[in-house]
Amino acid sequence: MTTADVLVHTRTAGYRHDSIPAGAAALVELAAELGRTAEVTEDPAVFTPERLEGRAVVVLLSTTGNVLTPEGRAAFEAYLRNGGSLLAVHAAANAEPDWPFYGELLGTRFDGHPEIQPGTVLVDDREHPATAPLPERWERTDEWYNFTSDPRTSGRPVRVLARADETTYRGGTHGADHPLVWCGEIDRGRVLFTALGHAPETYGDPAFRAHLKGALTWLTAGPAPAAPSM
Repeated sequence: MTTADVLVHTRTAGYRHDSIPAGAAALVELAAELGRTAEVTEDPAVFTPERLEGRAVVVLLSTTGNVLTPEGRAAFEAYLRNGGSLLAVHAAANAEPDWPFYGELLGTRFDGHPEIQPGTVLVDDREHPATAPLPERWERTDEWYNFTSDPRTSGRPVRVLARADETTYRGGTHGADHPLVWCGEIDRGRVLFTALGHAPETYGDPAFRAHLKGALTWLTAGPAPAAPSM
């Protein structure tokens, strides 16, 4: 079966962001710039061992609520543990609330946000492809997510790439150390989460597009995973 390298999943079972179409279009364009093909779908039936085989990366783009079937969860977990990759964008932190593995995967859960407002991203890691193109202090207007815990305390090694500067906006709950973009591994798989990406116009911003392109570059490095054994 021929499959696209990048699978962009946009299903929602809760709040649906207006930015999803712009985000999906941007990801297709960025994948093409990297010489990759992309598929955008809301169909949970794509999460089978056969249809995940050979995917370089799966993107959950502002997915909310329970968007996968039990069979899809099992196939997706096997895909990731066997060497697949996940890019989770913005409201994907609020997906699959009833699936413990997904919480383990991200290292935390969504815990609300203040009103949309300007603020500053502190880019800590200038070596990672997802943050290398960004300034050390990145001024943004976004929906600044809070989380139930620091992902570093999840028990799985996490590399925090960027943090929110809570002194530049109202409503942060983490204090001086507020992880916003991080990555890690689970068995043979790779995961990167970015809390940014609320508004449609964000996906036309060159800096944000460079952020996503760098994330895809890191996640798609290396050979595509083999068919997961289940």
